[in-house]
Amino acid sequence: MHFKTFTIATAVTLSGPALADEFSAALEGFYQAEIANLAMEPLLVDAIAAQNASTSAFSLSDIEALDQAWRAEVGTASTPTITPVMENAAAELLRDRVAQYSGRITEIFVMDAQGLNVAASDVTSDYWQGDEAKHSKTYGAGAGSLHISDVEFDESTQRYQGQISFPVIDPASGAPIGAITVGVDAQSLM
Repeated sequence: MHFKTFTIATAVTLSGPALADEFSAALEGFYQAEIANLAMEPLLVDAIAAQNASTSAFSLSDIEALDQAWRAEVGTASTPTITPVMENAAAELLRDRVAQYSGRITEIFVMDAQGLNVAASDVTSDYWQGDEAKHSKTYGAGAGSLHISDVEFDESTQRYQGQISFPVIDPASGAPIGAITVGVDAQSLM
């Protein structure tokens, strides 16, 4: 892959259409070549299906309460909401995948049908992704959908990254059951 010098000054100007198109094309290429198969990983499919069984009846107020609890726990010693997402076999798989890419991938997290985190390589800033495009434009759009974010500074990873989000499909029914978001270091794209 061809690398270009990437500075903070460059990152600040990522809103230009030509540069945005360049990053979007690079992110889509990375998705096709490197990570599309992650949505078919049986361990992730099973983890999402299991969580869907327990969260499908959650109301919006239940979800918002969990999201508030998560946000309050970030950076503290007591993390009863965060720990189950971070300490499971699916999260270990995600951390292994991040490590395989030696810094190119900054984070991976998996969401259920409600948009609640199922597993994550690193602690996210919030628990509920269902109110964001990474969930609504993937899980909500169905099989074959892909959402590529703008490159932005990410508070949780402390890096400039683009996010690639895509649905996880139930292999038996062909219906979406959740979604995955992969953060990619912007510098590694050029």
